[in-house]
Amino acid sequence: MERLMPRFRFVLLNALVLALAAPVLLMAPPHAEAASPSPAAAAESAKLQQLLEDSFEENLELNPIQATAIGDARYNDLLPNFLSKEDIARQERYARRWLEQMKKLDRSLLAGQDRLSYDIFVRNQELSLEGARFPGELIPIDQMSSLHSFFAQMGSGQSIQPFQTEKNYRDWLSRATAGAAIFDQAIVNMREGVRRGITNPRILMEKVLPQLEAHFVDDPTKSVFYQPIVNMPESFSPALRQELTTAYTKMITETVVPSFRRLHDFIRDEYLPKCRETIAFSALPDGEAWYAFQVKTQTTTDMTPDEIHQFGLSEVERITGEMSDVMKQVKFEGDLQEFFRFLETDPRFYYTTKEELLQGFRDLQKKINPKLTKAFDVFPKADYEVVEVPEFMAASSAGAFYQPGTPDGSRPGRFFVNTYNLKAQPKYGMETLSIHEAAPGHHFQISIAQEVKELPRFRRFGGQSAFFEGWALYAESLGREIGLFEDPYQYFGRLNDEMLRAMRLVVDTGMHHKSWTREQSIKYMMDHSSMAESDVIAEVERYIAIPGQALSYKVGQRVIAGLRAQAQAALGSKFDLKAFHRAILIDGSLPMGVLKTKMDEWIAGQKNVVRVSEAGG
Repeated sequence: MERLMPRFRFVLLNALVLALAAPVLLMAPPHAEAASPSPAAAAESAKLQQLLEDSFEENLELNPIQATAIGDARYNDLLPNFLSKEDIARQERYARRWLEQMKKLDRSLLAGQDRLSYDIFVRNQELSLEGARFPGELIPIDQMSSLHSFFAQMGSGQSIQPFQTEKNYRDWLSRATAGAAIFDQAIVNMREGVRRGITNPRILMEKVLPQLEAHFVDDPTKSVFYQPIVNMPESFSPALRQELTTAYTKMITETVVPSFRRLHDFIRDEYLPKCRETIAFSALPDGEAWYAFQVKTQTTTDMTPDEIHQFGLSEVERITGEMSDVMKQVKFEGDLQEFFRFLETDPRFYYTTKEELLQGFRDLQKKINPKLTKAFDVFPKADYEVVEVPEFMAASSAGAFYQPGTPDGSRPGRFFVNTYNLKAQPKYGMETLSIHEAAPGHHFQISIAQEVKELPRFRRFGGQSAFFEGWALYAESLGREIGLFEDPYQYFGRLNDEMLRAMRLVVDTGMHHKSWTREQSIKYMMDHSSMAESDVIAEVERYIAIPGQALSYKVGQRVIAGLRAQAQAALGSKFDLKAFHRAILIDGSLPMGVLKTKMDEWIAGQKNVVRVSEAGG
């Protein structure tokens, strides 16, 4: 999933959905007579629905980028200064006011989806208020998907900002001006961070400079922000084309390039010399509590950093054993380290051009989509497209990421593939990567949730990293069941990716909780996988930049896999994999505790169905 900076928290998230895919209700067991809600309960439900709708509408006004992301064009020209004290205070007032309004409702009168929505909404606002203690706005820029990268992606026309109508083009002119003001606010905030001893590590900020330099152009036609002019619709009149070309040229030369240059020069000349040499979040003021909050938020569990670290070590050991089994299966003579180096260096495992790599993923899309009916009976309406990570952000970007489309399918989901280093994209890892980022991973889960119109919009378009990433990693484990991983090297690729997620548990907690060094973390990952060194370095520096986020994958997967094992044990031969997946997916992204409660009730309901069926037989 694509990650955005602190205080920029919207989810980008963020075949037909079958009629039987109506949301799972936590209510009376199947075949029981459904009782009509009391007048008081019906009234409370109506109040809840209105509150959720009103709060979501206000949220879109406060966060217009989220509106753009979900296909709501009303605020496409706006970009609030979300790094300013005023906007941060406005966001805090929002959370406090709507939490107070929600708690005026009588939760005991709510049932089913209403109670789920109540609990999730309350939890979200409470976490938002708890997180206000930690000044993420003082470290707004890093080498990952921070403002400068996302801003350029939007302006290039390769992201969520539409460039199809005259109004679309004028909207971006307005939004670009606002974006430049946020760059200047970032400088103000980073100066305050230096004063308070809250800075990013120097090793990360050194990677930001070339990202900013990529936008220094003397010829505006060479800027990524000029691409909407290159791709202007043919329907535009010559006069309009000339007017927009002039306006975009002026925007690039007088607004965009100077803002990138000011930020670059500030970081180079003033910020870098004062950046910290440490890498751990715990090295920051209040850092131990800050990291603990990150862990709680990202995993949506009560697992401690020590428990997660130990879980990671045990998973690394287990997966290492399975890797050794694959090595024997392909009759490789040597130890596992030699096998890793063989996979790194043998040219048969790598494409030589980026076009071949992209086509390989497009071919996989055609191969995988028909196989999904083996494990699913609910599908998203929208498909996805395989696209290249933009060149200006490729050097420091992840190997791949997913960006959701719109719920009406007018903008498809996008599976971004990084072609910067072809040695970091081995052929044997392609099946598992496609499953994770596209179908039945992120694209499947996010698109299905967006399309369930019965859910409140904050659940259709929001969610939890542990659910998003846990589902995508669980989806990888379905490969053999749906007819993939027939090549043992492809199965090794799946193990290699799961090993990455297990190593993340060890390294993230190691650096931020146990004082591991960057070099120690790199060595650990090189010793336990066949990953290219450039990829390992990018991963380790990602965990430094986004503490705790990398924990969500394996923790979420463990919960979902555990629920499946629980359902199989309870239902035996009556276990229906398609029904299980439907139940997991169609209520949107849930915190792990809420998901477990929901699925416990689903399993109990399925057992009742089995008993009734057997009694009737």
